[in-house]
Amino acid sequence: METEHLKPEGEATGPRAPWLAHLGNVPAHLEYFQGTMYEAVEKIAQQYPNNVAFDFMGRSTTYKTLIERINECARSLRTIGVRQGDRVTIAMPNCPQAIYMFYAVNLIGAIANMVHPLSAEKEIEFYLNESESVTAITLDQFYNKFEKIRANTKIVNIIIARVRDELSRPLKAGYMLTEGRKIQKIPADAPVIRWKEFMRLGKYCFYNYKVKRNADDTAVILYSGGTTGTTKGILLSNLNFNALGQQVIAANHMFSPGDKMLAAMPLFHGFGLGVCIHTMLSQGGRCILVPRFTAKSYAKLITKYKCNFIAGVPTLYEALLRLPSMDGADLSCLKGVFSGGDSLSIELKKKLDAFLKQHHASIQVREGYGTTETVTACCLTPFDRYKEGSIGLPFPDTYIKIVKPGTDEELRYGEEGEILLAGPTVMKGYMNHPKETAETLRRHADGQTWVYTGDLGTMDEEGFIYFKGRAKRMIISSGYNVYPAQLENIIDAHEKVQMSCVIGVPDPYRMQAVKAFVMLKPGVEKSDAVKEEILSWCRTNIAKYAMPRELEFRDELPKTLVGKVAYRKLEEEELAKRKAAQ
Repeated sequence: METEHLKPEGEATGPRAPWLAHLGNVPAHLEYFQGTMYEAVEKIAQQYPNNVAFDFMGRSTTYKTLIERINECARSLRTIGVRQGDRVTIAMPNCPQAIYMFYAVNLIGAIANMVHPLSAEKEIEFYLNESESVTAITLDQFYNKFEKIRANTKIVNIIIARVRDELSRPLKAGYMLTEGRKIQKIPADAPVIRWKEFMRLGKYCFYNYKVKRNADDTAVILYSGGTTGTTKGILLSNLNFNALGQQVIAANHMFSPGDKMLAAMPLFHGFGLGVCIHTMLSQGGRCILVPRFTAKSYAKLITKYKCNFIAGVPTLYEALLRLPSMDGADLSCLKGVFSGGDSLSIELKKKLDAFLKQHHASIQVREGYGTTETVTACCLTPFDRYKEGSIGLPFPDTYIKIVKPGTDEELRYGEEGEILLAGPTVMKGYMNHPKETAETLRRHADGQTWVYTGDLGTMDEEGFIYFKGRAKRMIISSGYNVYPAQLENIIDAHEKVQMSCVIGVPDPYRMQAVKAFVMLKPGVEKSDAVKEEILSWCRTNIAKYAMPRELEFRDELPKTLVGKVAYRKLEEEELAKRKAAQ
């Protein structure tokens, strides 16, 4: 961090230049590639044509082959009528066809609309209509969902891919006897284009399929609830993704071309697409594509491929710690372990760091922070310096400041307020939501466009950021502000607790009361005695006004599609239960 941006204690923080000067290996500023995402990958392929770009269930694909397949796919898209600016929905797990399609859409100047394939029918209908998609690609097992809602959309072509088409011969046989048997057969006359047939269509396109696009052109649509909680499409540019790739590598000097990243985080999410896929492929890394995973299979792949980098959400790491299969595993291959997507509790970090050390890893877990409005992470714990409770420092050319919520009034060091972000990964805006865009993206007197995250945090004198929780998730009890993440940190530190989730429930006296849902460690029996033990721990560590008034044991806590604890689901359950009781 450049010292001229630091102000004496007690003064407003001002825009923050990234990284401390003494961290040495991380530059404050970078020169960003001004081409498209496809061009960034193509440039790397020219440098390392024979390096492996990705592995998928035992089969490796080189950078040279990757570029060839992307171009075939691009020609096929032009043949079926997809043009510059069209939206193409990709509802796929992490598999080769999804990678080819993503970059082919970029190559022809179209826009990739990224959707979770497990979304409900009505959700898929919303994503298709909101983006006005003309073409969609999905797996055979999701065909029926798309066909049922197709008439309600502007979709012209549905491309159907199959996992088995990308498997080696021995694996294909096994797949067809297990997973393949469960997939309902698509009728021979179904109005779809099957993947192999689609790829053959490229031979009818001879030229003019490559479209020149600029770094600032919209390239990707990701979805998020934003600060209001309603689902909105986030418009992201080529530069947003390319800058992220360069920033991630700049903050990880230990990376070398050919290093392997376990790409288990999903493509429809900024973390999976931005960090696990595009950062690796635009910087010469090697992705281990994982279409579907459990903690057990995740652990197996780390050791099988001797991965150098892994990324995950806290709930995944929490499950990893409990796996007997990890006993004796050698993790000395790891250069980086990243946690994002949700707050990493101090206790879980301690447990995970101890676990890594026991398994011969020379590194500790590093927490990242970001929003989909900035693709994904824009802040990361430095590799050689950790401050307890901190989410680290902004990436190069990324600025963070803390303001009085909803204003541009900067707060003093240590004072809690709304986290604002600025830098090269900031979105272009929300699709079809100009009012929300204007509320979230605001230009200040410093000339920067700032993202109002709706997240609460503080900054210390050295520029380290401390996440305190989402403003939307704040519980107001008897006039006091209560932050669930802080309480969860305390409850999770109890020796018998695996993990917890804290929500606010309606209360006639306090407006909201605090309720804790607790998942006990394996082997710990639920009992009134254990409940009292945890509540006693809470009384020792939590202010009276923030104390949980109720504590409920759960065998499992509900998760969102990306693996976070689904606190909103618990809130909905409690509201429904209370209404039924009235």
